[in-house]
Amino acid sequence: MKYVDVLLPLPLEGLFTYAVPEEMEAHVGFGMRVVVPLGRNKTYVALAIKVHSEKPDFAVKPILQVMDTTPVLTPQQYELWQWIAEYYMSPLGEVYNAALPLGLKQRDGFKPKMETYVELAPQYHNEQALHIALNQLARASKQKKVFIDYLMLSHWDEAFSTENGECTLHSTLSEVSRDELMNYSHCTSAILKSLIERKFLVTYEKEVGRLNHAGEPHLENVKSLNEAQQNAYNQILLSFLKRDVTLLHGVTSSGKTEIYIHLIRRALERHEQVLYLLPEIALTVQIRERLQQVFGSRLGIYHSKYSDAERVEIWKKQLSGHPYDVILGARSAVFLPFQKLGLVIIDEEHETSFRQQEPAPRYHARSVAIMMAHRAGAKVLLGTATPSMESYFNAVGQKYGLVTLSSRYKDLQLPEIQVVDIKDLQKRKMMQGPYSPQLLKSIKKALASGEQVILFQNRRGFVPMIECRQCGWVPHCTNCDVSLTYHKNIQQLSCHYCGYTYQVPDVCPCCGSKELKGRGYGTEKIEDQVMEIFPEARVARMDLDTTRTRSAYERIINDFSAGRTNLLIGTQMVTKGLDFDNVSVVGILNADTMLNYPDFRAYEHAFMMMAQVSGRAGRKGRQGLVILQTKSPELPVIQQVVRNDYEGFFQDMLEERRAFRYPPFYHLVYVYLKHRHDSTVSSAAFDMGSRLRQWFGERVLGPDKPSIAKVKQMNIRKIVLKLENGIDMKLAREYLRMAQDQIAKDSRYSSLQIYFDVDPL
Repeated sequence: MKYVDVLLPLPLEGLFTYAVPEEMEAHVGFGMRVVVPLGRNKTYVALAIKVHSEKPDFAVKPILQVMDTTPVLTPQQYELWQWIAEYYMSPLGEVYNAALPLGLKQRDGFKPKMETYVELAPQYHNEQALHIALNQLARASKQKKVFIDYLMLSHWDEAFSTENGECTLHSTLSEVSRDELMNYSHCTSAILKSLIERKFLVTYEKEVGRLNHAGEPHLENVKSLNEAQQNAYNQILLSFLKRDVTLLHGVTSSGKTEIYIHLIRRALERHEQVLYLLPEIALTVQIRERLQQVFGSRLGIYHSKYSDAERVEIWKKQLSGHPYDVILGARSAVFLPFQKLGLVIIDEEHETSFRQQEPAPRYHARSVAIMMAHRAGAKVLLGTATPSMESYFNAVGQKYGLVTLSSRYKDLQLPEIQVVDIKDLQKRKMMQGPYSPQLLKSIKKALASGEQVILFQNRRGFVPMIECRQCGWVPHCTNCDVSLTYHKNIQQLSCHYCGYTYQVPDVCPCCGSKELKGRGYGTEKIEDQVMEIFPEARVARMDLDTTRTRSAYERIINDFSAGRTNLLIGTQMVTKGLDFDNVSVVGILNADTMLNYPDFRAYEHAFMMMAQVSGRAGRKGRQGLVILQTKSPELPVIQQVVRNDYEGFFQDMLEERRAFRYPPFYHLVYVYLKHRHDSTVSSAAFDMGSRLRQWFGERVLGPDKPSIAKVKQMNIRKIVLKLENGIDMKLAREYLRMAQDQIAKDSRYSSLQIYFDVDPL
């Protein structure tokens, strides 16, 4: 009798043993998917890990089906999963659940995803007919707005030109998905349905999730490196002879991407595969085009905005005899199978988006990629203008190689950064909302000159909160310990933690006052105000609310790149390595919201975001201008951003981190406890802290309530563990697990959740 130990896609520790029916014995092996029963009536797609003849000392159920003829998981991948589970203290089943595309975890397999697209009805395919349509919609204002939005997104609004008295169709039109139109217009399905029923618009189905068919590679499109780039390229290769990981510290617009392309070409010439990681899906839009021009169909794209069907197809292609040679992707791409990995490029390595937070496992893609490369004997290049403290510490300590690229491409000057003291201007009543006179003047001048502007505000929504002017009441989420954000477009209050929405009250429920006013500024409000102040501007907004779909990302970036929009308002999405030729002015509306965040990394993250968004200005042509608005211009970090003094900033932060026992001198582990009853979680956290102090002593801080102490009706407590470099981390994890198990066995704490956040950001 054969038995098989399987891994289930559930947050459970260890493997589970099942019997293999005789007729299936010849067909099951490591890495194959098998259907297994669990409980009374549930079945799951599990992964076979070990086939053996050791009969368990308990009754076992048989597997129901073998789904594969060849493995979908390689031994190297499984070893990496085990490392992730151990290092980040997460059940192996959670790693499996995060790693495999959904279509590979379903018994029915997957079907190519179909998406509904919208197009203009044929009878309106001329300019005169479009005017008639708009007149017919005059009394249906909401339908008219959606119709106009469709014309803008598809570029029908600029499709006609008049030459020699005749109107001709000349523009290249764009396809618009139903979801994208609804996302852009903030309209209901009923409004769009009315436009379709009235035959102004028609719909059609289109398969999404196809593999890349970009054609033959054209290595002749690789551009020559200038002297500074060539020198950096040579230094990287020399560094790779001595070290597995090298940090390329290159200022913004120094041409790091071109160096990456040369390194990729070299790897392909050596018959190696390359993984190119980016922190944000938005960045893949621009980088993809550059890489496809060179590597054609040898390039594959992999990230969460792609359809599940496509991700399954890519996964299977990577296991085939003809895999992609280059994979471009966000953090989930570290889970893909590679057969001959030779190089990993982690661009914008400092970005916090590489850290997976929810759901578990809470891993850092940079660390996972480095471990994956180490196991494959591959080299890793970390690239950024603003290195993370940990990476730069490792580089100056010679654990990593370090290559510096200090000049911009074609010797373009770094932008001029003007610091504006908005505290003083507010006292003198010279501010127009969140805009200083200097910023408004610079925007007006740039737009008049045909140039582009980026405004950075790291808060989405219309206003962060509303408040009663009479009694100070602020609406809070009933599920979470947070105030609600007002979104004007949907006329609702929203919780950014649980997603719940609430109607905006007409009067204050505490005092009955009607004086409910917004406090602060979100990107939505900035957009409204900017369109009012600069009616000639063509404004776009890039935040979580406007980029729900993959095509929405691409359209916003492509429209700004092509000049169809000239003023881009965004959250931290706009700081992340985007390359626009015509941006002359960048406005940082309020640096203090980043600097005053209650976290030891606040200055590090603020420096990075300000330096990165500043780097979007003046990337081609003449020097750009950055208006940095703050109430604290005297802070050293502000002046370090102005001087682009990363080394000075690093040294200041290093001394502070050493003094207060923070990374890179210490490892942090956060222990979170959650329960519906506050008294239960409080008692459990006290017990957990006491047990941990028996082993770790003063290294344990807390328990305390975190800044957000309730999320989705779960009360939270947090314990912080500071472990000095060199400590036995394996033993430390064993103690943490022992404490967790002891608490879990206490009947008082049933339904208590305990989880660990290792190396948190």
